Amino acid sequence: MAHAEEVIERAHSVVTALRAKREREAERRREVFGRIDVGKPLRMPNRGIQLSLKLQ
Repeated sequence: MAHAEEVIERAHSVVTALRAKREREAERRREVFGRIDVGKPLRMPNRGIQLSLKLQ
């Protein structure tokens, strides 16, 4: 039973470490993407633009 308890304890420690890593990465993503400022939208031309289409 001691071996099974060791395996369970190691599994719990791995899960805890992965959860902490995931939370740190989520916090870092919030900081990085929170600083990105959304610029003005691109201006659309008033009239359509004709593109050449060479089929040959």
